[in-house]
This record gives sequence, structure tokens and C-alpha cells, in this order.
Amino acid sequence: MIAARTIVGVSGGVDSSVAALLLRDQATRDPGDAVAGLFMQNWADDGSGDCRAEDDRRDAVAVCGRLGLPIHFRDFSREYWDGVFAHFLAEYAAGRTPNPDVLCNREIKFKHFLDAARELGAERIATGHYARIEQRDGRWTLLRAADAGKDQSYFLHQLGQEQLAATLFPLGDWLKHDVRALAAETGLPTAAKKDSTGICFIGERDFREFLSRWLPARDGEIRTPDGRVVGTHPGVFYFTLGQREGLNIGGVRGFEPAPWYVVGKDVGGNVLYVDQGSDSPWLQSQNLWSETAHWIDGHPPARRFASSAQTRYRQAAEACEVDVREDGSLQVRFQRAQRAVTPGQSLVLYDGDRCLGGAVIAATDAALESQLQPHLERNHAA
Repeated sequence: MIAARTIVGVSGGVDSSVAALLLRDQATRDPGDAVAGLFMQNWADDGSGDCRAEDDRRDAVAVCGRLGLPIHFRDFSREYWDGVFAHFLAEYAAGRTPNPDVLCNREIKFKHFLDAARELGAERIATGHYARIEQRDGRWTLLRAADAGKDQSYFLHQLGQEQLAATLFPLGDWLKHDVRALAAETGLPTAAKKDSTGICFIGERDFREFLSRWLPARDGEIRTPDGRVVGTHPGVFYFTLGQREGLNIGGVRGFEPAPWYVVGKDVGGNVLYVDQGSDSPWLQSQNLWSETAHWIDGHPPARRFASSAQTRYRQAAEACEVDVREDGSLQVRFQRAQRAVTPGQSLVLYDGDRCLGGAVIAATDAALESQLQPHLERNHAA
């Protein structure tokens, strides 16, 4: 059998199914451009009954069978544990909110999957991500997808020149409703399958219950920023800034009957801070400081430059000024105050539709964070 030139990651979802379909059709027109699928198992069955890996595997096999493509299988669960999940737990234990999808792309899909594809004789890989890749002036660029509502460049900002040169995103110019329509028209078994949401290894189960297996509950006080106790919590690491759900704060004497939101966490003291109102001033920050940044080009566009940035997925990009510091970390000042910028999450920078790169958020100038973590170095010059 001729080795496939392109190995497409088939996850058992509709997006990767249509990506495989488009590549197969392209290979039909060019017999030298053979395609095969590869299903990755990234999470070992933990016995909870909530892992859908076997269902997804069956769907991936059915899709490749329908398309007449050979399919390969690789178990990356150990690599996922070491490269993604261990970091996920460490970040939550430290009171931060990590983004495992960013690490999964960097460590699994565009590292171990790419290596496996090359071992199978392929030149490149493809996935069902909504993003675009172009070559400009001899450099590979990562661009937002045509479907702004599905764009996944935020999760791909840790890729570099080597990965982009060996990757295809067949859905980059497609709209999601057209993807589903094509899947239905061609009889793909995943055409009506619901998109997966949330963190892949948690699935549909309760997040707090899942996390408590590794980070045991430890009750503590819920306080307002001025120190008044308004409730109790099962562990500060179960909550993130701006969160409303799960606080279980009833009517509190002396306060309006308005929703409460997490505005700060004191991990050492096991205290969760809350305030009323989704736009509480305690959630606002205008400056952030990051860990060492990654640049898709291999270097920043300048030592100081104007950009737009997202501090969470599906957020509208906001104008900002970026200073690259001597150690490679960033200081970023937004033109207007931002809500619930969260340490551990990713700051991703853009020039129009072009993704420049990004970094993990280390700290902000939110008033309560500055009080709770005064040891964090923020204000030295870039």
C-alpha cells in the first residue's frame, strides 16, 4: 500500500470527518496525494463511564470506512497525562485557571501526532480546526478562520514555523453550517453528532466532582472584599474569576438580592472573595503581566507595539499596547479596562486576522489580586 502523504486526525466528530472528506476528494483528483486517518486516544478510561473515547473511536472507524480511507490508531494517554494533565492539576492547586486545550494542541496534536504521522511515512498532518495557514514572504502565518464564531486560532497560538509548514486546516474557509450540510449530503455518520464541549477528559460529568479526585475539598469562608463573611465554599481551586454558578449564597442580610460573582482567591488562606454585579469594579483590570511569550514567527514584531488581544476564547479582541521585557515576558496595557482577566489563562495577540502568538497570564492590576499577591513583581520597567 502506498504511504499516505497526509494523515488527518479523525476524532469521531463532524469537523474532522468533513476535513477527511475534503482531503479524500482532493486526493481523488491527484492520485499522488494519498490520505489516511489516525485516531488518537488521549485519555485512559478512568472507570467513571463518562469517557466517550470508545464511542468516538467507533465513529472515526465508520467515517474512514465510508470514505474508503485506511485508519491508524495511537494511544497518547501517557503523553497527555505527563504533558497536559499534570500541569492542569498543578495550576488548579496553585489557584490559577489553566487552558488544557492550548497545551493539548502543542504537546499532543502538533507534536506526538505529527511525529506518528511522519513515522507512517506522511509529509504532513491535517485536523478539523477552524483556522487558516498561509505563507507570506517565506514565513508561515496562522490566520483566523472564515467563520468568526468557530475560529480556533486562540487555541493554536503556541504553534511555530515547523508545525505550520506541516499542517493543513481544510475547514479554514468553511462556515460551520456548510460543514454540517456537506456531511449530511454525503451521508457521513457523524453529520448530526453534537459538538463536544468543555474539557475533553472531563466530558459531561460534574467538574467539581472530577477535580475533587485529585484536589480534595477543603471548606473555607466566602468573604466580600471588605472582609464580611457571606458563606462557605468547598475549596478555592474549584472556582475561577467571574464565576457565578456554584456559590450557593442565599439572601444575606444587609445586601441587595443580586447575583454574586467570584472576584478573588486567597489560596494560602483558603478564602474565596465575592462581590455583587457582573461588572464589579473588583473584577476590572487594565494591565496584565505574562509568562514568557511564544511567537509564531519565532520573534516578536517589535520590542513595543500596538496589537489586539484576547484573554479568553470567544472574547472580542481588545486594543492594547505590548511591551516585551528582557526575559521574554510581556506587559500589556489595554485601552479600556477588562473584566475577569484570569491568571493561568492565555493571552493571545493579533494583528488583524493574523495570530502573532501569546503567553500565559501571570498577574493583573485588579485591585484585590494586587492586595492578595503583593509578592508578584509587576511594575518594573520592560
